[in-house]
Amino acid sequence: MASIPLNALRTFEAVANHLSFSKGAETLNVTPAAVSSQIRALEDRLDQKLFYRQGRNISLTPVGRRLLPGVQRGLQELRQAVRSVELEKSEGVLNVSVMPSFMQRWLAHRMAEFYQAYPEIDLRINASNLLVDFANTDFHVAVRFGPGTWEGLESVKMMDDWIVPVCSPDLVEKSEPMESVDDLRQHNLLVSDDTLWNEWVGSLGGEAIERNWPALDDSLSLIIMAEQGHGVALARWSLVARDLDAGRLVRAIPIAVKTNWSYYFVSPAHYMDLPKVRLLRTWLFDHAAKFEKPE
Repeated sequence: MASIPLNALRTFEAVANHLSFSKGAETLNVTPAAVSSQIRALEDRLDQKLFYRQGRNISLTPVGRRLLPGVQRGLQELRQAVRSVELEKSEGVLNVSVMPSFMQRWLAHRMAEFYQAYPEIDLRINASNLLVDFANTDFHVAVRFGPGTWEGLESVKMMDDWIVPVCSPDLVEKSEPMESVDDLRQHNLLVSDDTLWNEWVGSLGGEAIERNWPALDDSLSLIIMAEQGHGVALARWSLVARDLDAGRLVRAIPIAVKTNWSYYFVSPAHYMDLPKVRLLRTWLFDHAAKFEKPE
């Protein structure tokens, strides 16, 4: 192995990923001639062909197919190790990804306390629902709502949640009293997923409810529609608790059903022990523990 340059393995990975010498060269920002030279040198060192060549078309030989996964894993671990060292020395920068709904409705009003408590940490938050590619970005941590299993990552449950039916105070005043699930059928039902209503109703022993309003694929839009009096929304308790306290929303009926998913603190294992990550985790978990559950 001492006689196989790391650059040759990087070149092999780039060409194999694209099955193209020219695209591999673009990825590495070198010339196609340099790529060809590296591949020939690696094949000579191994004394085996790694690619079949037919004009401009190339494909991996059986040897190349066996070699590629190991090279990819090894280079990926090297990249992660280097990135971990770089981020640890980045003067307290802590990059976190959270869902927009969680950021706006639960986290935002708590952030001033964190900044005051830990001014040495340069906390940078990205609000996005997309899964984080920790291997190829500079994120340290993500907070996600889900089942708790994300391949290759460590996840620790931070907080449970509940589904509650909510609506505007005006809607309650203008309509007949809502005392049961059946009473909800008289109103527009605001939901992002039809199955959510039916799972909620089913957990209470009721029959499926047919949606009578266009589905919304965004939790924040759902809550806004409910605040504006357009109907009854099934919403996560974590996202509407402050609105209920402020009187912008009321609980249509006082029934809360615990969700199958929870909020998780998610990170690669090699970031979990960084002091700044541990501080954020402790701070978030303390606030999650203080967050009141629905009655």
